[in-house]
Amino acid sequence: MGKKKWMKLGLLGLVSFLFVGCTDNAIDGKDEVSNERVNEIAVDTTIRETTYGLVKGKKENEVLVWQGIPYGGDTSGENRWKAPEDPESWQEPLETTEPGEVSIQSSAEGVIGSEDALNLDVYRPDNETTDLPVLVFIHGGNNQTGHAQEISGASFVKNHDAIVVSINYRLGPLGFNPLPALKTGTDEENSGNIALLDIEKSLEWVKQNIENFGGNSENITVAGFSAGGRDVMAMLISPMFKGKFDKAISLSGGMTIADEKKSQKVFAEAIAPLVVEDKIKNNLEEATEWLLTTDQEVVDYLYELDAERLSGLMTNASLRMSVFPHLYNDGIVIPKEGFDTENYNNVPLMMLSGEQEFSLFARFDPYFEESLKDGSLETDEDMMKRYDFLNNYGGKLYSLFNLEDSAQKMKENYQAPIYGMEILFGEDENVVSEEMSIFGSFHGVFVPLLDTNNKNYDGLVGDAYESKGAADLAMVFQDYLYQFINDDIGNNSQSVEWQEWQADSKENILFLDADKEKAIVKMGNKEYNYTDVLEEMEADTSLSSETKEELVKNVLNGRWFSYELDKEYDNLSYFDKK
Repeated sequence: MGKKKWMKLGLLGLVSFLFVGCTDNAIDGKDEVSNERVNEIAVDTTIRETTYGLVKGKKENEVLVWQGIPYGGDTSGENRWKAPEDPESWQEPLETTEPGEVSIQSSAEGVIGSEDALNLDVYRPDNETTDLPVLVFIHGGNNQTGHAQEISGASFVKNHDAIVVSINYRLGPLGFNPLPALKTGTDEENSGNIALLDIEKSLEWVKQNIENFGGNSENITVAGFSAGGRDVMAMLISPMFKGKFDKAISLSGGMTIADEKKSQKVFAEAIAPLVVEDKIKNNLEEATEWLLTTDQEVVDYLYELDAERLSGLMTNASLRMSVFPHLYNDGIVIPKEGFDTENYNNVPLMMLSGEQEFSLFARFDPYFEESLKDGSLETDEDMMKRYDFLNNYGGKLYSLFNLEDSAQKMKENYQAPIYGMEILFGEDENVVSEEMSIFGSFHGVFVPLLDTNNKNYDGLVGDAYESKGAADLAMVFQDYLYQFINDDIGNNSQSVEWQEWQADSKENILFLDADKEKAIVKMGNKEYNYTDVLEEMEADTSLSSETKEELVKNVLNGRWFSYELDKEYDNLSYFDKK
């Protein structure tokens, strides 16, 4: 097949392809294929054509699934930190019934994954519908961890005629790396934003191939959660992504940019211990200085380093850019002016947040480590007040960061509709489980609504999502999401019409909640801004001034959302200073 873009195939088209288009010996290495083989493939809806060869997926509960389809070539060896190349073509139909390799990363079990992991999953309903809207999902994990199966598209496409594509992409120091010695390639490669090059490549694959799966290549929505959401926001200002997608969704994302020069120093300091360990330099200072040069020896060293050693660096960033800076405003992939640009990729945008987005990060911050171990966080009234303080104000600041702050910043120059959504489910302890009431509408609260079989949060939420109200909320949430990707807002059965976000409007955010029996939907707005939150914190008497300052300077400090707070308390880190 080579790299020809084939037309969308029905039964007749697939038969024609096998007899006429199989000039590259794509099946069995033969120019002729038996009628029996042709018929077998033609009637098997799990077999689809891609630019590089046939793929065979599986049927699961009224859904067709293909997993681990290569969209890029091997990115190890000399291809490390290079733009992804095309994958090699294959001859036999490729079995794509199991998850593909994940990008190399640190995990609780140590370093897992591979440098050869540019693959994606495709989900579609088991029917004959074509021209389906396409949702391309970018997983979270601080761009350091995670995988394409973070959210399955199965429950969404089972109930809605759509296609979900979920991708793996390079992570950590292999996905983002600004060191000067690595600037030996194209301008895009020299940006250090390698993961964004992977995402662009995956969108190229979708554009070329999704019609063969029944998708509409002119209706592609990019969506990302957490770090993936921040990647989506960066894609909105990247010239490289102009015309590459038709709509965008940022799920708990927000605007983050890393200064390239400062990032280089952070990376050099992180890798320096390996240089000393390998006896190349005598101490960390010399090693750091060496890593900031463009010496060929530095280039060779970085390319020869074991990927496992690199992936183990710079972990536990936990919403702090200073630990693992990424998304560099290099002036090529991301403009120097960052989100102050006047040149957005103007497509309809949806931004979502929970109300208590900081609850997980607060509870599992090292500040509460001992209290969690001995159980005193639940019994010590003073410690609970501290957690409540962080949960309340951190949640407000983080939710503003995810949605309202971004919309306010974009309003002058963004020439496309913006839609806001906020999940409130989890706030009412009489509705959700005792476990979930601790966290409220946490970072990721939407996940079990979009992926109703998702078990990732079971230990945190108990049976909170098993009520009739939660089930109804899942359908409502999915319906609104489908409205957005299908260009159909206002034209479905939902009683509350989703209004565009408008500055100063009293109804610019769609709020979703549920009681025990049904979903609760309303239009409204954020009744506070960043300044309001800072003033409320200052006036809060639940804790002493000393304790509040301790929490601000040790737990809330240096987060994506805390710049103004850190400035107020004279607590800006080297990386955050402008």
